[in-house]
Amino acid sequence: MNNGAILPVIPETVTVHLGRPNESARNVTVPFVDYIKNVASSEIYPTWPESALRANIYAQISFALNRIYTEYYRSRGYDFDITNSTTIDQSFVYGRDIFENISQIVDDIFDSYIRRQGSVEPLFAVYCDGIEVQCNGLSQWGSVDLANDGLVPYDILRYYYGDNINIVNNVPIEGDFETYPGVPLRLGDVSDEVRLIQTRLNRISKNYPGIPKISDPPGVFAAGTEAAVLAFQRQFDLTPDGVVGRATWYSIARIYAAVKKLTDVNSEGIPASDVALLFGGNLETGDTGTPVRELQYLLAVIAFFSESVRPVTIDGIFGSTTRGAVEDFQYDAGLPVTGVVDETTWNAIYDNYRVLLDSLPDNYFTSTTLPYPGSPLRVGSRGEYVVALQNYLNRISDVYTEIPIIDVDGVYGIRTRDAVRVYQRIFGIPETGVTGAATWDSVANTYRTIVDGDYGSRGQFGGELGS
Repeated sequence: MNNGAILPVIPETVTVHLGRPNESARNVTVPFVDYIKNVASSEIYPTWPESALRANIYAQISFALNRIYTEYYRSRGYDFDITNSTTIDQSFVYGRDIFENISQIVDDIFDSYIRRQGSVEPLFAVYCDGIEVQCNGLSQWGSVDLANDGLVPYDILRYYYGDNINIVNNVPIEGDFETYPGVPLRLGDVSDEVRLIQTRLNRISKNYPGIPKISDPPGVFAAGTEAAVLAFQRQFDLTPDGVVGRATWYSIARIYAAVKKLTDVNSEGIPASDVALLFGGNLETGDTGTPVRELQYLLAVIAFFSESVRPVTIDGIFGSTTRGAVEDFQYDAGLPVTGVVDETTWNAIYDNYRVLLDSLPDNYFTSTTLPYPGSPLRVGSRGEYVVALQNYLNRISDVYTEIPIIDVDGVYGIRTRDAVRVYQRIFGIPETGVTGAATWDSVANTYRTIVDGDYGSRGQFGGELGS
């Protein structure tokens, strides 16, 4: 599941239906930022005070993201994200000219949205002109008066939507927003997608008591989850097979949004606890793969600063040395010494790593590579770690020329993702385009080896696939 299935993201594009939902009309797919510029240029006047313009544009962004995040139209079987019908959505005039000052404001804030405090979904920020049409939301002309009175955009938004709102900034940008995981969920599966379905079905059961509450462990598709899925399918005239395929997935999404009134300015809201990622499961002797590499990387850093934790090799194999390092850490942390990484141990290791990272002076890593930032970098990530990654990849591309040169701009965009995928392909790492601990460690090691002059042509580095 991509991040969009859990927390809101900014989609790269949005598909707009040029008419009411059931009308035979054209669909157009445009960049999300261009969609907002078009809506803003169609809905408001460029001569308004800037505070009013910004407040209105925040509302327009949040309105659109609510439609996309709740998959309001997709969950009803439509092949678009939003319409341009002003009776139910926002004005969008395909091909219209864009006002320059509005374009500049949208470029500045398009990766932001409004939400209620304690909720994660974008606010369904309804608005109207405030003269010919009244609504339970922002008055466009009223916002002009408030701006003229000296109110800043946030205070204008609080005036209309209440004090319990926040503006979320620097929201990640992702290309694929679809939440359906691509494969059916069934008995025996363990995943974040299963947990999401369990959470939604348990909430739906409050309104539809014929659906039993699920008491299975979070994320584990056991008998209780299957029974709830079957009851939901019978309730809503779906094929009762106990499997969450596409039709059942989106029916659950649609009913969940309805019972929580997510497309209402005063919705029940989605608390962060409902979309928290699962701990991936216990790690123990004999396990292999990327989760083990992530663990080993964190332990290796901790061991570098702590003599009581033995050093480990980052090889993705949970052997006796890794078990011993886990036991060392558990002993130091006052945890049961089991050698098994359960959720409590994982969280303690991660927290210790972050404390170490944050305690180091700014110039600690000036002559070498930065340590793994502690959480994966992906499309939408920004900052010094992205800059470092882009620099490392560009230097590595001197030797591995199939890795494309990328702009060092600190923004993890599509070109950075693609460069990471090429690197992962060369070095035998799963091609996710996401830079987790295993990929970061491999990139950093390759970069250091090249910079130190240990090799200058392909095939000289032990981690290279086929070497």
